[in-house]
Amino acid sequence: MRPAGRDALGALLRAPPDAPPVEWRIADAPVPYAEAVAFMEARVAAIRAGEADELVWLVEHPPLYTAGTSADPADLLAPERFPVFRSGRGGEYTYHGPGQRVAYVMLDLARRRTDLRAYVAALEAWLIAALAAFNVTGERREDRVGVWVRRPEKPPLAGGAAAEDKIAAIGVRVRRWVTFHGVALNVEPDLDHFAGIVPCGITGYGVTSLADLGIPAAMPEVDGALRAAFETIFGPTARA
Repeated sequence: MRPAGRDALGALLRAPPDAPPVEWRIADAPVPYAEAVAFMEARVAAIRAGEADELVWLVEHPPLYTAGTSADPADLLAPERFPVFRSGRGGEYTYHGPGQRVAYVMLDLARRRTDLRAYVAALEAWLIAALAAFNVTGERREDRVGVWVRRPEKPPLAGGAAAEDKIAAIGVRVRRWVTFHGVALNVEPDLDHFAGIVPCGITGYGVTSLADLGIPAAMPEVDGALRAAFETIFGPTARA
């Protein structure tokens, strides 16, 4: 039975009609992780103080692993492979690297809706809508945050369940109702790099990407789909 209410929750995150558009910024070179975190910290403080507009910042990172607040050290399988960064976001271990579009989302939920569950549902809905532009059916799972795709061509899981892979991860933090961190969509990363961790602490499932699904999407195409889908859920944007 489909859980009720999550789509409706996500639909309530639009900005008020009189709010300025969300700034939409795309980094033109790989961004070091520590630099990205420092930027978010400063921007969140400015948004909270009323000194800056909301922002979505699209980046790629050099290969690295991040550990969320619930990370289990046993899930870091290859600690020497890439740099490991402790992160204040929720969740466990994840990978970032070239070919993965990371979207850092800095929104003022006090002006939208002070409901973290609704916010995560809206992020899932955003990713699912963006994937639909490439004829990919992304799905949410009540027991696993992120966006998943069914893989009927793969052997079934233990117990007979159909195989499915994760195509997008979500890890957020909220400070005084201003959000930061965000989502990571696999466009064409090296999927072998995920083997150094148990992604998000979830075993038994795989990781996929648009390229792995046979969809050769260029990053600008993905960015366009993300922006269009974002505006349908969260409201207008303005390119920085």
